[in-house]
Amino acid sequence: MLEELNRALEHVERHLDREVDVAEAARIAMTSEYHFRRLFSALAGMPLSVYVRRRRMTLAGAEVLAGERTLLDIAVRYGYGSGEAFARAFRSVHGVGPGEVRRTGAVLTSQPRMSFRVVVEGSSTMRYRIVEKDAFRIVGRKARIPLVHQGVNAAAAAHVENLGEQAIVRMKALSDRDPEGILTAVEHLSDSREEGAEVDYWIGVATGPGAMAEDLGTALDVLDVPAGTWAVFDNRGPYPSALQELWRDVFTQWFPSNPYASRPGPELLKTQPVEIGAETGAQLWVPVERVTGERA
Repeated sequence: MLEELNRALEHVERHLDREVDVAEAARIAMTSEYHFRRLFSALAGMPLSVYVRRRRMTLAGAEVLAGERTLLDIAVRYGYGSGEAFARAFRSVHGVGPGEVRRTGAVLTSQPRMSFRVVVEGSSTMRYRIVEKDAFRIVGRKARIPLVHQGVNAAAAAHVENLGEQAIVRMKALSDRDPEGILTAVEHLSDSREEGAEVDYWIGVATGPGAMAEDLGTALDVLDVPAGTWAVFDNRGPYPSALQELWRDVFTQWFPSNPYASRPGPELLKTQPVEIGAETGAQLWVPVERVTGERA
């Protein structure tokens, strides 16, 4: 799949001076637009939209310095309808406006062209199974937190600390299907998986689609999850680094090597929290769909 992804990036590169047809790029990558955006974000560490803007402003910066076109001509060339919109985008990447760059020759920021390749390191295997799951409901407590790729997520830890004992007891009583017991669920609010992107973070349990979520007048949050296919990964290692590495490896190694694409839905994690650095087992559930056609 990496070859197809690189061809899709070549398509993006050829269309930086016009509207980038992401659906066409996804077709070249032989996947859905949704999966293409999420896979790119996981591999590149930034959303596709950010990469496109940075590449455009890299090329635009060279033209601003060259002085052969007016700033408005350059703005129109890269898809901006006004000099003000172009200046905002330019400043967001370079930290300085195009007019000042032309006057003073200020230092600019360059976003190199990106390509993906396979790096062979210590050979490791990933244990997984595919599960068809009926519709279910997650009942628990939700918080909006930023993604943290390495180390302890302070916002997630604070959310766990704020759970009352009564809520935990009630949630445990509602758990009646796999994955059993208290679990966490991450619902991505955008295609971005870069550090700091906001997600909805749940502490809860999986239960029936009609389960009630009230306990002595205190309502728990509810997330209805439709029926679908899940890839389930078993993992063991130091907490939380092994879990963060598992999440990374699923999107950067497993998806490019298997005939599945991610689909909308929460990613579920069942684990037993322990002291930082201590070993623990975990189970990660990722919503997937089988890719049909040439990759199947």
